[in-house]
Amino acid sequence: MESEQRKQAVALIQQALPSLEWTLQSAKVKRLSRDFHWFSPVLKRQLEDKQADAVVKPLNQEQLRQLVAACVEHKLPLILRGGATGNYGQLVPLEGGILVDMTGFNQVCELGDGTVRAQAGIRLADIEAQTRPSGWELRCMPSTYRLASLGGLYGGGFGGIGSINYGPLGAPGNVLGIKVMTMEAEPRVLTVPAPQALLLHHAYGSNGIVLEVELALAPAHRWIERLDVFDNFIDALDYANALARSPGLVKRQIALFAAPIPSYFSHLNGNYRASQHAVISVVAQESEGLGDGILATFNGEAAIRQTAEDAREANASLMEYCWNHTTLHALKIDNTLTYLQTAFDYSKYREQIISMAEYFGDEVISHIEFLRDNDGNITASGLQLVRYSSDDRLNEIMEIFRKNEVKINNPHVFQIEDGKQGVVRTEVVSVKNALDPNGLLNPGKLRGWEIRDQLEIDNDPLLLTER
Repeated sequence: MESEQRKQAVALIQQALPSLEWTLQSAKVKRLSRDFHWFSPVLKRQLEDKQADAVVKPLNQEQLRQLVAACVEHKLPLILRGGATGNYGQLVPLEGGILVDMTGFNQVCELGDGTVRAQAGIRLADIEAQTRPSGWELRCMPSTYRLASLGGLYGGGFGGIGSINYGPLGAPGNVLGIKVMTMEAEPRVLTVPAPQALLLHHAYGSNGIVLEVELALAPAHRWIERLDVFDNFIDALDYANALARSPGLVKRQIALFAAPIPSYFSHLNGNYRASQHAVISVVAQESEGLGDGILATFNGEAAIRQTAEDAREANASLMEYCWNHTTLHALKIDNTLTYLQTAFDYSKYREQIISMAEYFGDEVISHIEFLRDNDGNITASGLQLVRYSSDDRLNEIMEIFRKNEVKINNPHVFQIEDGKQGVVRTEVVSVKNALDPNGLLNPGKLRGWEIRDQLEIDNDPLLLTER
């Protein structure tokens, strides 16, 4: 649909639904059509001129249903927006249309014994604020948990803090089910249990409108946040690895930062030397003594220690220096940097980390996160900082990692299959065909939709006719 046709369609929908909260000013619409894709110089160029035609903030399911039906009637694209903390242009409209601000859907629907069901637009920190008094916390969450929404984590996130125990969000048992609205002339609301619900996970909101997510929770602990420093990179790596592989040590987060990354943490400077490597850990109070012994074994020294209460009082959690928050802190100091996303082999990640660090030197700087994979193996993923010189060199670097058997989840592409998923998944396309038959949800992001005629589409991918 051409731009003028889209504008006419938006005008007609606004006239039909005047009670909705509309944003039409082009400058504000463009700002709201952005996430943190600018971490990638490639995506920054490719997505610079892309934006929605309007932004709408529905406040309840009925308003959303009316908007969806109107978009289908006018064949207008619809894109979902949560906290806008993603890094891959998930919410950036490629073909215009209406951007739906989901943050009005911000309620905890049900809090059970070890479970929570909440609306997609709620911030993750707000979920924990309600679960902690009853002794429960989120199993995993991104470093952007203060701003990130539950639906955004589900639609485009991975895992993050807590993944050292429970793996990524998509690991079996973490997600229990979802409620989803279809993109049809007469929208339906469906309840989809796991594991079928995971067919909408990390699909950028391209194959269904997630309204609610039900999660399993973890027992809450009193956490101690630490930043420990080392003069030798191998010592820092082995300390982090020892924490990760100590089954009796209760932890929530372990991250390794090669120098000069700690020097980019400007708010923390003065606690250590710029030349030192660092490990950030979040360890339960009852386990901290064991961690002290491990620290001494690997020639480390304590630089920062704070309780979770200290962090809240200072409004400065060390967790917000981990995962892709690290990249943000670094870019504030040096905007020529970019980053990678790598997944090491669980059986030899230590050797791979050392080998790649030695090979690239200062061109690719190690930032390593420790976690469990879907099968429960302790492993490591990298969010390495890269001194960007050209697209060709960036691609060469990624290819060198692949040749050394390190998987690349390419963060410099905007189509789902070219990044984390890696391949066209027929079952994911089948869900879009079932829930969004006109292909109006976030068009252009799911490459498999463009070749759906070549795939064996399942007409009942969510097994809903059997329930």
